[in-house]
Amino acid sequence: MVSWLPEGVTLEAVGWCILAGALFGLGAQLLMRVLFSHEVSRTIPVTETSPIFAALIAVAFLGESLTAIQWTAVVATVAGAAMLSVRPDAVYSKSLLDNSFYILMLGAFIMATANVTIKVALNDLPILFTHGLRMLALGIVFLAFNVRAEPWHDVRSLIARRSPALLIVSINELVIANAGLLMMLWALSMGPVSLVTALIGTRAFFVVLYSTALAIVWRGAMGEKITAGTVVVKVGSTALIVAGVAAIVI
Repeated sequence: MVSWLPEGVTLEAVGWCILAGALFGLGAQLLMRVLFSHEVSRTIPVTETSPIFAALIAVAFLGESLTAIQWTAVVATVAGAAMLSVRPDAVYSKSLLDNSFYILMLGAFIMATANVTIKVALNDLPILFTHGLRMLALGIVFLAFNVRAEPWHDVRSLIARRSPALLIVSINELVIANAGLLMMLWALSMGPVSLVTALIGTRAFFVVLYSTALAIVWRGAMGEKITAGTVVVKVGSTALIVAGVAAIVI
């Protein structure tokens, strides 16, 4: 037993937690790379295909099982999220997020693996300890990708200009994101990975609502494009997501 570990915690569980954090960081890094040049309402939903991967991995390796209705609900939730990546006002060959779509799918698979791995760690680790260890591993991955001259120059420039972006990022990353990740761990500690991740996938619904509202109020905000076709697709997709979630809860 290592002295800094909580009572009853094994190094194996710590290893699973660190691996989950590293995978989580890698998946998030891929997501942010695409977000830099694409609409948030079309990027985030594609990553919400991860519940399908998580369900398959959990059934194969954790012995979880789903009823036919629950499988249908998971597929409906993910299908609604994936539909949001379609561009109804573009030609067929360009209807998806070009090559970035495949980067997001890879990120979704990595995030699904991270969720299954953290579920294994949660069988032996306290939630707060798991969260702290996972974020440490995530931070190391982020630093490995981003400790370069250009990002450091950007940060120094924001500090020198006392940019409000620093406050916004700080509130989001230190408060909002941490609260969401903690609640996610809490849910994973109590329920099966397949269903918990499907419910978490409904964040695509809130992202679409929020980004669309901003784009309507402030035309062109966040680079969002609002047309009759895109609104129809978004409404239909979010309705499918809600129906899937309702079936999961029932």
